[in-house]
Amino acid sequence: MGLAKRYGDVVAVAGLDLTVAAGECFGLLGPNGAGKTTTIEILEGLTPSDGGDVELLGVPWRDGAAGRALRERLGIQLQETQLADKLTVAETVALFRSFYSRSHTVDEVLALVELEEKRGARVATLSGGQKQRLAVACALVSRPDLLFLDEPTTGLDPQSRRQLWEIIRRFKQAGGTVLLTTHYMEEAERLCDRVAIMDHGKVIALGSPDELIASLGADQIVEFAVSDGTTPPGLETLPGVKRVRPGTDRIALTVAQVHRAVPALLALVERQGAELSLLATHHATLDDVFVALTGRQLRND
Repeated sequence: MGLAKRYGDVVAVAGLDLTVAAGECFGLLGPNGAGKTTTIEILEGLTPSDGGDVELLGVPWRDGAAGRALRERLGIQLQETQLADKLTVAETVALFRSFYSRSHTVDEVLALVELEEKRGARVATLSGGQKQRLAVACALVSRPDLLFLDEPTTGLDPQSRRQLWEIIRRFKQAGGTVLLTTHYMEEAERLCDRVAIMDHGKVIALGSPDELIASLGADQIVEFAVSDGTTPPGLETLPGVKRVRPGTDRIALTVAQVHRAVPALLALVERQGAELSLLATHHATLDDVFVALTGRQLRND
């Protein structure tokens, strides 16, 4: 509670308060530089905070035997995991298994991440997705109660991403608690029971994905652009329009009734004697929530 961390003049975490319930998947969502990784590294005990208290699984972080006992109950997958290239998959899991007093067998954990066929392959020969699953295997080998995942699917192809999502779902279904960071909106919406949207080291919104999206007051986004680059007047008065958000190359309308808003928009543009160069609609996402709160895209650095 009240976590704070500075690096010189840069405030990475600014008085953060978080409570994660047992058995839930909780996501820290935000752009690069929002403070997600710093926060999770403080919670993991890897980075000291400049202020605040950390309690995991009902136990305050302490050095010595208490800290060692707590680490036995945690699984940690770092944002960048460097594994020994010349070890095989099975040797890597066996090495991590040796660090804990209780653990899965090598065969059990390889089955959990579907790497049985790669047990004899050297780490250097694995694909990016396979290396990520191996990193998660090393986090799961201790039978953790709480699993930390820091941007687990960054850089992965869609198939590898979905494979990791399924691993996370199975861990949660077995009663585990997950805290993950991500800047993928779809990932948070599919996996997380609740998310905290972070920006500049602070939580700017907290709730379930559905609750946060509902806070927009509408469930559809209409994006359009006019050929001459102008913004038609009177967009706020169109039927069903809740919010107008001008952008650099398009205008976004948050709408409650897309079947009324789009025909009214087309009629407005026609009355102006203009033409549309872009028209697209999509269901509102957590990215739209972030933009509504900050005026910036979630994926911007």
